[in-house]
Amino acid sequence: MKYVLMSKATRHLEAGIPPSQASTDALQDFLQELKEAGILVAAEQFYPSSSGLRMSFSKPGDRPVLTWGPLDEVKELVSSFTIIEVNSEEEAIEWALRMPDPNGYGEGIIELRRIYEQSSTFVDSLQQGLEHELRSQIGMWKNR
Repeated sequence: MKYVLMSKATRHLEAGIPPSQASTDALQDFLQELKEAGILVAAEQFYPSSSGLRMSFSKPGDRPVLTWGPLDEVKELVSSFTIIEVNSEEEAIEWALRMPDPNGYGEGIIELRRIYEQSSTFVDSLQQGLEHELRSQIGMWKNR
């Protein structure tokens, strides 16, 4: 199972103020632990929203509206992400609880979300379909 730990942006990060050195060191140590545990898939950091844009779709088929940064809703923005691959939700939560404050200024928010993996869903639906078909055939044999 893959999970993403998304660090939300803060006023400091959006203003271009880098995380504290202690926070940077703690995060590097955490990423090294993930790597050594063999569960780190990716870890990346974004520039402040002033270097990007938001595309909003108001109606299907319409051209999106572009809003150039900086964007207003700081707490809604993602500043970095870390993807891990673990065996269970519990393991993902355990690792998430070990992640340090992403900026070191006390405003850090980390969101943990499972990544939708199409291949596992396909296998699950295929298995459910085969199981349903088998149960139907068993039912026909019982009713003879």
